[in-house]
Amino acid sequence: MSTFLGHIEVGLDAKGRVAIPACFRKVLVENNPNGRVFFRKDIYEDCLIFYPENVWNETVQDLRQGLNEWDPEDRMLLAQFSDEARELEMDTQNRVLLNKNTLSSIHSAVSQKVCFVGMFDKFALWDVDTYEKKRMDKQTFANKLKEKMTNKHAE
Repeated sequence: MSTFLGHIEVGLDAKGRVAIPACFRKVLVENNPNGRVFFRKDIYEDCLIFYPENVWNETVQDLRQGLNEWDPEDRMLLAQFSDEARELEMDTQNRVLLNKNTLSSIHSAVSQKVCFVGMFDKFALWDVDTYEKKRMDKQTFANKLKEKMTNKHAE
């Protein structure tokens, strides 16, 4: 199975459309024969997360198994998670039109640049400036990764 890798900067057009990079489209086609893709605003960061249908279905199933639909708080979590999700629709030029509300939640009006960032089984769309500010420096990244992986193998 191919994975989404890398960091690719692209421009937004005046209408808020952005072209999905060819290398990401290739992975979508290879891993997602019916071509359906979903996206939602990330729950932690100001970015969008794009899910091939199979990954989306696994995510939703995991969420539903972890929540009780008869609990009012859990119902609200399910509703809000679903409310903020959309099915991706690409035009004939492989562009995605992001509505103004979605775009303004992740993108500064100052820049016309966004970046696609691979996350193995899914990918994210970030405002370039926001992503660069959030990235860890090399040493912090190495230390955090070592800490997480050491703790994982210690369990």
